[in-house]
Amino acid sequence: MSDTSPRTTMDQHTPQPGDEEFAANRFSHRPVMVDEIVALVEPVPAGLVVDATLGGGGHAWALLDSRPDLVLLGLDQDADAIEAAGHHLASFGDRVTIRRARFDELTTVLADLDPPPVVAVLFDLGVSSHQLDEGDRGFSHRFDAPLDMRMDRRQDLTAARVVNEYPERQLARILTEYGDERHARSIARAIVAARPLHTTGELAEVARGAIPAPARRRGRHPATRTFQAVRIEVNAELEVLPTAIDQAVDALAPGGRCAVLTYHSGEDRIVKQRFLHAESGGCTCPDHLPCVCGATPRVRLLRRGGWTPSDEEKADNRRAESARLRAVEKLEVAA
Repeated sequence: MSDTSPRTTMDQHTPQPGDEEFAANRFSHRPVMVDEIVALVEPVPAGLVVDATLGGGGHAWALLDSRPDLVLLGLDQDADAIEAAGHHLASFGDRVTIRRARFDELTTVLADLDPPPVVAVLFDLGVSSHQLDEGDRGFSHRFDAPLDMRMDRRQDLTAARVVNEYPERQLARILTEYGDERHARSIARAIVAARPLHTTGELAEVARGAIPAPARRRGRHPATRTFQAVRIEVNAELEVLPTAIDQAVDALAPGGRCAVLTYHSGEDRIVKQRFLHAESGGCTCPDHLPCVCGATPRVRLLRRGGWTPSDEEKADNRRAESARLRAVEKLEVAA
């Protein structure tokens, strides 16, 4: 999940900390490609939808509202998201179960619940708008805050540790692989020279100063890719994604669907690879030869290349600008 989206005004009252609606309103951003996701889930059988990145519950609310024969399991590692989604989805009563867990714990959570058949799994990856807007979380260069960036604040690894303790070569690798940063070596060198760094403002200034002036004048804030790369490292986002996608495919009942929203080339590459692996059944035969290894396809791709948001949505919601949606349908596999 790298840009902010407009807030939705819910009523005339401005919620305050302690109000029931305070937490929910902090997460009141319009979910990305919600109409497309509702349409993808429309043909699935009745059963359980897993929102593996629940956030404030925007996608979950739309799916439950569209299908009264669906129940929902929401997973999130962010305690603020759990609180907000609980308020937002309260009207659906016992149709909703929420657990604080990272999405690669899907199999474990399902085993504990003994739920109805899983007919859809949704992932909305990356950082969410509410996390960017909470300045003290350290996700955004727009606020001067402690270097944190943890989605799950129970974990030990923080942005401060990455920035101040990682060797220069490791920092450069992270900036290249997770941020697609062309100036990774220069930024890594500048970070090491400026240590210790304590705040997001300091990191943003160091990253900005390490990028040549002509490049600083183009596009987004010069530190955007650095912040993205450090955040992905802190939260092991790409490291756990392949396992999570495989678990989702395993969990689906025949006719069920898995949909994934990505916002970064590394995320999208992993999703594409895991979906293609499931489509081929793990076939190891050369592409130009018939399959003789006995692999059985497990899913079908619903669209090669996936979907992107409309121009209207991109204009209305900046978080949608880099989004790509991929989806598969589980096949009936003979025992």
